[in-house]
Amino acid sequence: MSTRHIHPWPVRLTHWLNALGMVGMFMSGWGIYNASPLFSFRFPREITLGGWLGGSIAWHLAVMWLLVINGLAYVLYSVFSQHFKRDLLPISVDAVRRDLGDALRLRLAHQQGRYNAVQRLSYWLVLALGVLVVLSGLSIWKPVQLQVLCSLLGGYDFARFVHFGAMAGIGAFVVVHLVLVLLVPRTFVPMITGGTRENSND
Repeated sequence: MSTRHIHPWPVRLTHWLNALGMVGMFMSGWGIYNASPLFSFRFPREITLGGWLGGSIAWHLAVMWLLVINGLAYVLYSVFSQHFKRDLLPISVDAVRRDLGDALRLRLAHQQGRYNAVQRLSYWLVLALGVLVVLSGLSIWKPVQLQVLCSLLGGYDFARFVHFGAMAGIGAFVVVHLVLVLLVPRTFVPMITGGTRENSND
């Protein structure tokens, strides 16, 4: 048996810090949302973080900085190590259409350490949503100081919908991601150990 390395430690570290941070971000965000709902529902208080509006905001801002720093570290590593170029590019419309069709027919083959076109596209989309959620969050947090940004996002009230929509998109990505891990459980261990055990032909 030999070990084939798949995920470098910086990717694994930022992945798990991001997972931890997203739990705090969602739970504190639900607490903030409940104080002034956008829609006709509220989240159960048991799954919120902070206890009250001020506490939820404090948690939200603290976790925000963790995620921003972690995200910047991931992007810088991915650029300089060529992780983006090697693993998440190229993407073509034909490849996405083909892999999406195979996935819907449950015929999409999974290769350890190799991202298909749908995965590549989804990772770029969630990165874009991450940027949008930060910008919209900042515009809601400091609408006077960042009034130009707030205006670009349609004003304070509309920026709240943008923020909620971006977070909902990230949440949908997380759900799909977890479902895929359950469907292909052998992908879980390499994200902890960094590699997978394979039979050697030597």
